[in-house]
Amino acid sequence: MLLFFQVLLTMFIAELGDKTQLLMIAMTSRFKLRDIILGSAAAILVLNALAVGVGAVISQFIPGWVIKIIAALAFFYFAWSTLKGDDEDEESKEGKANVPPILTVFATFFLAELGDKTQLTAIAFAANEGLEHAVAIWLACSIGLFAADLLGMLLGHLLKSKLPDGFLDKLAFVIFAVFGFTTMAEGAGLLGMQAPLHWVIAGAAAVIFALLCVWTVRQKNSTEGRKVPKSDG
Repeated sequence: MLLFFQVLLTMFIAELGDKTQLLMIAMTSRFKLRDIILGSAAAILVLNALAVGVGAVISQFIPGWVIKIIAALAFFYFAWSTLKGDDEDEESKEGKANVPPILTVFATFFLAELGDKTQLTAIAFAANEGLEHAVAIWLACSIGLFAADLLGMLLGHLLKSKLPDGFLDKLAFVIFAVFGFTTMAEGAGLLGMQAPLHWVIAGAAAVIFALLCVWTVRQKNSTEGRKVPKSDG
């Protein structure tokens, strides 16, 4: 029991202020609280199962730079989609097959947390304590991680109702874009690039992303300018 609470507290503290906790705040601008809770909880359970069970083996087959670059692209996509907004009418939405929000949250959280310090902590605990404590460590890691991220979800939900319209969307855009830039730099660094070069790669990705955002804003403004209010007659 002492080991359980030790692991739980360690994971809780390790997650405070981490990027995934900030992501929970950002996601509240796009998804319902229920979808965030279910999606992140499922991702946490799977991630810690991998960490405690086969996390060390998985890391030998999937290069870290691949995971980081995929995660960076996911962050850039979410920043762009937040900027783009939902400007489709209801009829077009009904005919469009969208990915369930829970799966989107799951995939984003999974990529963000995969290989992070909290997962490495879970691997270290499992290696030190042995297989007989695997279930207890898995549960303690999952509860500690989810408890910290739940704070982020609730904070984001509270901010959503207290702050002016559009503020949380802007905050989400900044958070996703910054994580996209820094994660891309981490991925380039794992390829063995020297310090200046991997920041150049991340900068190039950021410039491409910025150009896409400028184009998106212009297209959005142009579309809104062409809309003519429907007359009753």
